[in-house]
Amino acid sequence: MKNRLWHLISILAIAALVLAACGGAATTEAPQPTEAPKYKFALVLPNPRGDRSFIDASVRGAEKAMKELPVEGTIIEAQGIPDQEAAMRSALAQHPDIVLGLAIEPDTILGLAAEFPDQKFGVPSDIFVDKLPDNVAAFQINVHEGSFLVGLIAGSLTKTKTVGAVVGGDAPGLNQFYYAYKQGVLEACKDCKVLVSYLGFDFGNPTLGKETALGQYEQGADIIFQVAGRSGEGVLSAAQEKGLYAIGVDSNQDDIAPGHIIVSMMKRVDTSTFLLVKNALEGKFKPGFNTIGIKDGATGLSWDEGSTTFADKGPADMTATLPDTKKLVEDYRNKILNDQYVVCDALKDAASPMAECTAVK
Repeated sequence: MKNRLWHLISILAIAALVLAACGGAATTEAPQPTEAPKYKFALVLPNPRGDRSFIDASVRGAEKAMKELPVEGTIIEAQGIPDQEAAMRSALAQHPDIVLGLAIEPDTILGLAAEFPDQKFGVPSDIFVDKLPDNVAAFQINVHEGSFLVGLIAGSLTKTKTVGAVVGGDAPGLNQFYYAYKQGVLEACKDCKVLVSYLGFDFGNPTLGKETALGQYEQGADIIFQVAGRSGEGVLSAAQEKGLYAIGVDSNQDDIAPGHIIVSMMKRVDTSTFLLVKNALEGKFKPGFNTIGIKDGATGLSWDEGSTTFADKGPADMTATLPDTKKLVEDYRNKILNDQYVVCDALKDAASPMAECTAVK
């Protein structure tokens, strides 16, 4: 009897231990961690990439963000103005944390911002409106100071005392390049003549750019500054064809026609694109207009990045004078940085001292 009782007690004890073990496993098992979703952004381009200028610079900024930040990015290419709203809506359909619209029509950006008030929007460069809603942050890259420097270079190196500019359209943001460039030319060469041609806002037509540049070369220009997006590639091609010279814009274009592109005026849209993503990711999204310029490294020269293409490939009589030209550029750069020289800024209000553009229009 006693043996049976001990046998029963042993069975019950073992059962209790098994149940306790099972119960403990059920209550102490740690939940499996899930990976937090990455911050997402979309960049919408106004035209397909491949312009080797403004658009490609913004793409580099987006790619840098994807490489260096914990973010996922999508790049969407519009096929021109009629396709821009559809491209923006395609981006919005992916529910990104921020949508960047590069050179998208202002009405499109503002209309979508009103329709999606909880969606953050970013503009890497230039949106010409008086006011932005609370969900739109825009960067204005002040290009006038860098454009003045390339004007100094053109005025120093011209042999014919006639230089040109081929500009995408007659608007304040584009004249910010041209007026300052002309000011720089005349600062270096008081009796120089500066030709200008506007392309009617056709930024995707290299043939038009080339024909326009050839016309200026026929009028005696020997150096032309192109501010025309992909249309500007035609200007660079014309310089090579005529055995003359051009100045690139936005990205480093010195190697497109080696020995014929003296320098490129850098508009660092890659920097503004990267900063929009970084700031939003870090909770530093700042609505409204944000201005950066030469002091922030957002504009300058391809020479600043170590480009020696023209020095290596250009004609000996011109390259021999480069040391003096570079000294002139650095002297004026320091004056600008130290507020000792004022460069014409076509974007400023006419009442501002910075808008003393009458002499250079």
